[in-house]
Amino acid sequence: MDDTAPEPLASETQASAEIQAAPRRRAGPTDITDPALREEAKKALVWAVVVGLVALAVLLAQALLVIFGGLVFGALIDGGARLLGRALPIGRIWRVAIVLLAAVGFGIWLVEFAGSQIADQASELPAMVGSQAMKGMHWAQRHGLRLDAKFTQNLVEGALARVTEVTAVVGGVLGGMTTLFLILVLGIYFAIDPAPYRRGLAWMLPRENRDDFEHTLLVMGKALRRLLMGRLIGMMVEGLMIYVALAIYGVPMAALLGMIAALLAFLPNIGAPISGLLMVLVGFSGGTSMGLYCIGVFAVVMGVDGNIIVPLVAKRTADLAPALVLAMQLVMGLLFGILGLALADPLLAMLKVLLERRSDLTEAREA
Repeated sequence: MDDTAPEPLASETQASAEIQAAPRRRAGPTDITDPALREEAKKALVWAVVVGLVALAVLLAQALLVIFGGLVFGALIDGGARLLGRALPIGRIWRVAIVLLAAVGFGIWLVEFAGSQIADQASELPAMVGSQAMKGMHWAQRHGLRLDAKFTQNLVEGALARVTEVTAVVGGVLGGMTTLFLILVLGIYFAIDPAPYRRGLAWMLPRENRDDFEHTLLVMGKALRRLLMGRLIGMMVEGLMIYVALAIYGVPMAALLGMIAALLAFLPNIGAPISGLLMVLVGFSGGTSMGLYCIGVFAVVMGVDGNIIVPLVAKRTADLAPALVLAMQLVMGLLFGILGLALADPLLAMLKVLLERRSDLTEAREA
């Protein structure tokens, strides 16, 4: 048996000689040869990309907030369609159409039967609130509280401006109609078929993370639907109770005050004091007894809402801490106005669900 190695071919010998004869490429000024330095450069690049994405998010914050508003509205429609599906075994698109038609019908009924009355009351409310505020200032001065005239005027004007904003929202000013229209259109598209959008977001992630992310989106959607349904129940109960109680006693603007209370009930911690203050001011315009009656109505309604409705809703929803909700509302209201204030609660609920899911997944992987 011949153990000698075969001689290399002529082509292989020539290629090896050319490689050895070729000069080695020297590192350029932009090349990173140190592995540790190369690793640090990668980290710096990642941080630069993160900072760029944050800057882009800040630049597009208003548009992103409108998209999130569409998601919230879509979740509301989706919740109604799912609830309707328990009684009507029909296609999803038909259930969504029924929910939208019911909402449009309610809006038409509201405008037809109460629109003109509420609009008239909304135009009278700022003047009445301003008059009652001035009376309160004069009463305080008579009882020894020294208030500067300029300070009093600025305080009243500021209060009137806030009341005007609230009544403008109730009356439906045209300033935010474009944003509202975009939110409605986006919400309808999201509600008709949410699966493509959910899958599209999941496909932006690595393959091994897509299933967990899609499941997280499902959990977030369920929590959002429960939160919104609970808010709607609280809004309807609070607005109806205030309207009936004020109308029985003959308090002026009972319909408007009930609607303002219902709308502001969507904003926990902030809405109730505003609606209660307006109610009391309007009540004292009819006398001391009517004012005290309005205080009693507000106390009873807030007691029912805080001790019965809110705990029941919290057990079925995200169960957010009140101080955390208030802080989120203040930040979002300062940054984005009334739209940010309205979406602060749902956004906080989604962040809470997301963080809880990530924590559970991390603990499961470590175990």
